[in-house]
Amino acid sequence: MEKTIVLIDDERTIQATLTSVLERKGYTVHVGGNAAQGLKKIGEIKPDLVLLDLGLPDADGLSVLREIKAANPDLPVMILTAHDSLANAIESIKIGAFHFLAKPYAIEELLSLCTRALEQRDLTRQTASLRLEKEKLQKRLRVAEEQLGPVTISRRMREVEQLIARVAPSDANILLMGESGVGKEIFARELHRLSNRADGPMVKLNCSAFPASMIEGELFGYAKGAFTGAVTAFPGMLAEADGGTLFLDEITEMPVELQSRFLRVLQEREFRPLGTTKDIPVNFRLVTACNSPPAQAVRDGRLRQDLYFRLKTFEIEIPPLRDRREDIAKLTDTFMRRFSKQLKKSIPKLDPEVLEMLRTYSWPGNVRELQNAIEHALVLCDGPILLAKFLPKEIHLPEIAMAGGMASPHGSLDLENIERQALVDALHRSGGNKKKAAELLGIHRPTLYNKLKRLGLSAKDET
Repeated sequence: MEKTIVLIDDERTIQATLTSVLERKGYTVHVGGNAAQGLKKIGEIKPDLVLLDLGLPDADGLSVLREIKAANPDLPVMILTAHDSLANAIESIKIGAFHFLAKPYAIEELLSLCTRALEQRDLTRQTASLRLEKEKLQKRLRVAEEQLGPVTISRRMREVEQLIARVAPSDANILLMGESGVGKEIFARELHRLSNRADGPMVKLNCSAFPASMIEGELFGYAKGAFTGAVTAFPGMLAEADGGTLFLDEITEMPVELQSRFLRVLQEREFRPLGTTKDIPVNFRLVTACNSPPAQAVRDGRLRQDLYFRLKTFEIEIPPLRDRREDIAKLTDTFMRRFSKQLKKSIPKLDPEVLEMLRTYSWPGNVRELQNAIEHALVLCDGPILLAKFLPKEIHLPEIAMAGGMASPHGSLDLENIERQALVDALHRSGGNKKKAAELLGIHRPTLYNKLKRLGLSAKDET
């Protein structure tokens, strides 16, 4: 993307020379011959960089710098001056100038500084964009948390909830494991809600959501000027979590070189922000999560073994939705109520065929996929009954079809043959026991009988 520079200088020779040099490098240059013209162009053009001469005919250059930075704190301004004054240089940097360059200067040096300043501008924008996205996500999560807590009907999920209730009041480190979409963050917040730190903050950092180069600053914080782009000080997640809970999602994605520094925080309970020389004490409860086996991450060299041992005082595994199908009906009801309210629609009745599809689908995306499927269906639903046709198309196909099942002679999937093959396979695996076959398929026994009758299949009932 083409970068735009505003040059504020009253010398016509300088204007012509710099405009020619910068335009040859691909920049778009707008010239202001005095402070008033320059400030007007900055307001109109919204440039990426300003080159400012201190010796202007209508205003003091430092005053102009203050005005620019007050209106555009993230806009880099490079000072150009014929007066190599140390006092002016120090003052301009204090105000927020990117650099101070005394005339005469080498064009190569000027171009190099322009490149650096524009790189800083890009990084600042990226950081601001990521922070805005993080704030939006946190807001959406807060809304979701108000509407949905853990739904635990199945025996396995009740065991998880009971364990969380027992360990929550302690300050023990907790490692939550489970596939993507099972609801690890919901349970992390449940741990915080039930803990002695519930009145304190809960701070989340997703280690896979930031570039490796940014995670350290996000976690430890930094002083102004600690690195290129650090235009203001940032306290960091550790400081924000003081007195509360720190939740690190996707912990196996934390850069290995940063893990040893974080391990020291866990051992010493203090940290040092980037660009500072003083350790700051911190008191937080640590909850971490990962969607792949952490022991494998240790073997792969992605997770330090000593850090892993620190993280897993208690390991809690959240089972995938396909292993707790008893929860599907209650979750579906919860999501239907939530999204009907959001869409300002009456809550429709659920066609029995829909619930059967939901119970038999494999849910590779777990609870998150179920939530999205119900929202999708409710958006399309235009009557009092939520029909199967409103569900996402992949849910219309049994699991065997998703794995590449039988095809018709014309190359398209034959759903009746797919269903027939699934039933035959289940009966074969269960030795003809219809009760066990129904359990393997995740459906009720009467439903199995109906399907067998419709497809003309039979098997010895050994129940």
